[in-house]
Amino acid sequence: MTAKRVHLGLIGLLVVVAIGVVFGAHEANALLETQSKDLIKAKAQVVAVNNDQQQLIKDKQEIAKYQGLNQIAKAVVPQDKNQAEAVREVVDLAAQSGIPQLSSITFPASTLGGTSGSTKGLTQVTAVSGIPGVYDLPITVSQDNTNPVNYANFISFLSSLEKNRRTAVVKSITVQPEPTNPTYVSFTLVLEEFIRP
Repeated sequence: MTAKRVHLGLIGLLVVVAIGVVFGAHEANALLETQSKDLIKAKAQVVAVNNDQQQLIKDKQEIAKYQGLNQIAKAVVPQDKNQAEAVREVVDLAAQSGIPQLSSITFPASTLGGTSGSTKGLTQVTAVSGIPGVYDLPITVSQDNTNPVNYANFISFLSSLEKNRRTAVVKSITVQPEPTNPTYVSFTLVLEEFIRP
């Protein structure tokens, strides 16, 4: 073997090694890019899981914090459509306000036993918009002109009705003063009783 052949062999070997190094560097770079993308995805998933865990912890704290509100809502809004209880409360509030006797307390006609569909077996009620599961039942309270009441007592009665948990909303008021004594009035009220069965 001559020096020229050895020299050409070494140059060929050097070219092959250089091509191998370039190819290896290219493959290593591609592998590093793939691994980098996988690492970025994994880090993003870890961040998302951590955010979800933090949100879950906050949500659990909120649920614990506001758990009492659900119980308060159940205590404030009656769970049944007990008309006798509603009548008793209205009559008691009237008596406390100085109105010893109301002329009438009426409810809408019932379709119980009829063929028309009702909401969860409830009749006479309509769903309250924006508050799922809460219904209102109109109650009409009248004091006719044969037995008028003092206007101050009427105002006291209205205030008591609006503070009552069953009749918190007075939907409409019709008041007629007594012609001979304007301090006495007859009235008709439409109240809304809220229930959450």
